[in-house]
Amino acid sequence: MSGMCREVVTLQLGHYSNFVGTHWWNLQDAGLVYDAVEPAGELQSDVMFREGRTLGGHVTYTPRLIAMDLKGSLQTLRKQGSLYDTETEDSTFTWEGEIMTHKESPPTKNPFLQDLDNIDTGGLLADPGFACPSSAVDRRSASVAMATVNSSLERIQKSYRLEGSVRVWSDFLRIHLHPRTISVINRYNHDGESERLEAFGQGEALLQGPVLEDLEDRLHFFVEECDYLQGFQVLCDLADGFSGLGSKVTELLQDSYGGRGILTWGVAPVNHPDTSSVLDLYHMLNCALGMLHMANHSSFFCPLTLRGGLGRRPPPPTSFPLLNCDPALWFHSSSVLALALDCMTVSYRLGQGSSPMWQLSDALTDSGRKVVSAYGSVPFPMMHGSCLPEALDAFSDALPWKPLSACPELGDGRCFGQSVTLRGLDGQRLVSPVLPGVEPASPLHYERSGEDVLAAYVRSRYPSSPLAVQLLSSPSKLTPPFPQIFSPALGPQGFLQNRSDPADTPSQRVSSVPVLTCLQSGPAVGLQLSELQRVCSALDLRRVTPSFLSHGPEFSELTESLEQLRILALCYRQDRSRSSSDEDD
Repeated sequence: MSGMCREVVTLQLGHYSNFVGTHWWNLQDAGLVYDAVEPAGELQSDVMFREGRTLGGHVTYTPRLIAMDLKGSLQTLRKQGSLYDTETEDSTFTWEGEIMTHKESPPTKNPFLQDLDNIDTGGLLADPGFACPSSAVDRRSASVAMATVNSSLERIQKSYRLEGSVRVWSDFLRIHLHPRTISVINRYNHDGESERLEAFGQGEALLQGPVLEDLEDRLHFFVEECDYLQGFQVLCDLADGFSGLGSKVTELLQDSYGGRGILTWGVAPVNHPDTSSVLDLYHMLNCALGMLHMANHSSFFCPLTLRGGLGRRPPPPTSFPLLNCDPALWFHSSSVLALALDCMTVSYRLGQGSSPMWQLSDALTDSGRKVVSAYGSVPFPMMHGSCLPEALDAFSDALPWKPLSACPELGDGRCFGQSVTLRGLDGQRLVSPVLPGVEPASPLHYERSGEDVLAAYVRSRYPSSPLAVQLLSSPSKLTPPFPQIFSPALGPQGFLQNRSDPADTPSQRVSSVPVLTCLQSGPAVGLQLSELQRVCSALDLRRVTPSFLSHGPEFSELTESLEQLRILALCYRQDRSRSSSDEDD
C-alpha cells in the first residue's frame, strides 16, 4: 500500500442502481493487479475493497458494499453469498412418522454463471496444472486464485451474449460479495402487480424499525474496520420509491457521520417495464423530490442517466457515435453509465496524489449549488497512433462529451466549476510529437504535458471557469461479461483503426477503452431544476395522483418541497451574485 488509504463505503439502493453497480464492481475487479511481480496500478483498490478471512482461514477480497433491493430480485444469488458458508443441516429429528420433503427448482443459470461456478470448483481453468487453494492463508494465494479466474474468463469470453438472458443484476455479477452486503426488503416485490415500491413516501417510510436496524448494523460493521474513512459513495434509483429511501439514508449518513463525504448518484433507466401514464407522473415526482432531498443531505448530488430529460415526455436518449447499444436495455445502458462512473470517481481512488471526496465536492458546490451534471465521451474517439491534441482538434465546433444527467450544456461557455478526467492514454499519446521545421496545427500542439493539453482545450470553451484536470494512463479494462456494444471501427484497445473498409475486416473484441468525463456545475443545471419544478407544480396533484399523496408526503409538504426546488434552481442564475449585492446595498 502506498500512502494513506482513505476508505470508502458504497451503498446501492434499488434494482437499477445494482445494475450500474454490478458493472462498476466488475470493472474494478478487472483492473486489480494480482501478480506480485507487476507494479501496483494507479488506483488503490483498498479504498473500495476490504480484506477478510473465512471461517476456514481463506483470505477474501470483497467490496466494502451495502446493496439493498426488493424481494425476488436476487434469482440465483444467495443473500449471504458463498464465501462464508455457515449453514449446517441438523439431522436430529424427534418426529418418527413419515417425512416428505418438497424442493423448489432453482432458477436456471445463464452460460456465464455456469462457467463461473465451474471455475470456482476448479472445473474450468486456463492453466490445467492449477488447483484452487483449499487452505490459503495469505493474500498472495487468494490473488493467484483470482488471477486464474480472470485468465479463464479471458479465454472463453467470446461465447457470451447475455442480452437475452439477463433478468436481474446478479445474472452478470462476477465477484464474490461479503455476507453483510445484500439487504433484501421483503415488504415490497420486485416483480408482480401488487406491493410495488413506486412512490417517494413509501420509500421514506421504510427506513424505520427492522430495516433501519439492519442498515445501521451493516454500516457499523464496514465503518468500524476502516482506519481513515473518507466517506460514502451512494447509488440510488431516482425514479421509483427508492428515491424516498435514499433521501432518508443520506440524511442518516449526514447525521451519523458528519464531516465525511457523501457523493450521491441518482441513477435512472431510459424506460421502466410495465409503465403507465400514472406511473410516469410518479417517476417525475420521485425525481423532483429525490434530487432536492438527497442534494440537501449529500456533499453533492449528480443524476446519472441516458434519458434525454427527467420529465414525462423526454427527448431521445443520449447516444454515442462509437457505441451500438440499446439504451432501453438495462444491461446495456447501465454498462455505459458504469464506464463513465469508473472515470469520474478516480480522483479519490488514486494511490498517489489522490484528492479526498470533500475536495472534489467543494470544487463543484460553491454557493449552495449541490446538484451537478455529468458528461462523457464513451469511448473517447481517437485514431490509433494519433495524439491528444489531434483528437481534441477534431471537435472544433462541438464539445467532445454528451449529457449523462439529462442536462444538455448551453454551449455558451458559462460554468461555475468543473472536474474533467481522461483515462486510457499513455505518455506518447498525450502530446504532439516535435517535428523540426513544421508549424504546429493548433495551439494545443505547443503544450508539453497531457494535463496542459486538456486544460487548454477546456479553457478555450470555458475561459473563466474554475477547472480541475485528472489524467490516468490506464484505460477501463473490459472483461466478461461486459457487453460488446462497440463499433466495429474500434480496435482491441478502443482506438479507431485505419481501415479502408471496416466491413472487410472481422471485428475484434474490445478489451479496454479510453474514456473522457466531466462533472460540471453550471446554469444548465438551474434550467433543468426549474423546468422539473415547473412541470410538477402545474399538475393538479390532488386529482391526478391521490394515491401518490396517500403514501406521503402531505400535500403541503409536497408544495413546500417544490418551492425549495425552485429556490435551488435560482442558485444557478448567472446574475445571482450581482442581484444579491444589489439587495444588500
